[in-house]
Amino acid sequence: MARKNGPSIVQEELYPPPAPPVREEIDDARLLDLDVEQESPFLRGQKRVPVRRGSLPKKTASRISWVIAAVCVLLLCGAAYATLYNYGKHSWRFRINSSDDIEISGLHNVTHSQIMEVLGGDIGRNIFFVPLSERKTQLEQIPWVENASVMRFAPNRLKVEIHERTPVAFARIGSKIMLIDAGGALMELPAASKTKYSFPVILGASAGEPLSTRAPRMKIYNELIGEFDSGGTQYSHDISEVDLSDPDDVKVLASDPQGAVLVHLGSSNYLERYKVYVSHLQEWRQQFDKLESVDLRYDRQIVVNPDLRGIEKPAPLTWSAAKTAAAAGVKPVALLTHAKTFGPTPTAKPPAKPVGTKAATGKASAAKPLAKPVVTKKWAPKKKKTVVKAQTKPKPQVVSAASQAKLSPPSARPAAASTASRKPSPSIRNQEP
Repeated sequence: MARKNGPSIVQEELYPPPAPPVREEIDDARLLDLDVEQESPFLRGQKRVPVRRGSLPKKTASRISWVIAAVCVLLLCGAAYATLYNYGKHSWRFRINSSDDIEISGLHNVTHSQIMEVLGGDIGRNIFFVPLSERKTQLEQIPWVENASVMRFAPNRLKVEIHERTPVAFARIGSKIMLIDAGGALMELPAASKTKYSFPVILGASAGEPLSTRAPRMKIYNELIGEFDSGGTQYSHDISEVDLSDPDDVKVLASDPQGAVLVHLGSSNYLERYKVYVSHLQEWRQQFDKLESVDLRYDRQIVVNPDLRGIEKPAPLTWSAAKTAAAAGVKPVALLTHAKTFGPTPTAKPPAKPVGTKAATGKASAAKPLAKPVVTKKWAPKKKKTVVKAQTKPKPQVVSAASQAKLSPPSARPAAASTASRKPSPSIRNQEP
């Protein structure tokens, strides 16, 4: 054990404990963090310095700035528009000065004056204040105009395009003849037009009836003409009139050099029934003195001359209307306005000399026996005919030329007959094998 020669020294005296560091109170948390990092730079990674943010998010602030910019642009555009509007409203450059500033195209039957009646009031008006839709409606009220378009072009020009209706037939309306299109719209005949049409005249239409009534009739007419012209037959050129007054009995007036015949076609199979008429026309003309009408509505029966009172015509045409219709291409047969009748007329004056008979030579001619109703069950033109008589056929008589003339039309009727004759009765022709 070691001996102590002097006073002993305590270890605490040799190595005094380190005094705790004196730090200033720092309120700022950021400086505190920096001090901690400076104390131990090698013990951990350096922290990011936090930045104090504003009250709005970054995206919201960006959107607000875009909205403010857009509002500014809109305000500038509005100011520019107001300036241009005021200039265009009051500037003389945008005023329609005369009719030369109105360009019109597509006129054939519509006159320039009809268009100017609608647009003439816009001369002197600012082009931006012309109601285009209203002018379009007014132009389409002109009968010949099917549709129209009105456009404005700066600085002071209007452009009008007219599309006219396409007529498909003539129409007898009262005491005049008009044109009609496929939809039933009526148009006046152009007075100064050089175009000639080859349409038949439609009967049964009137100006007072609505378009919804004429449209179904025109549908029947279009179907009829379509069948007649199918396959290149072009039978429609032989038709001068089409009577649509009864949709269940469509009647056509077929004309040829030997005369006009009224043909009843019913409500269907128009072409097939008309071909029957064409194939037997000459046979019927040889058998009957005067062929007035033929009823083909029945499948196995043909009635010859069923209309004893002939073809009833509407009111007579005026001279100017007939002249205009003839210039437009209406066939002369369709311009006749009298009603044909059979038998003698007491007030009719005889011609100076009968034409087409033997009366000029003083020889009497034998009249053909009057046709009586003949009825059979079937009709087959190429097979042997079996005829069942409904009445006793009168014996042939030798009569004078005046008596024979009673069977002819009133226009060729001679003086009073020496022998009385009967009116022709309808003949129903059917044939069975």
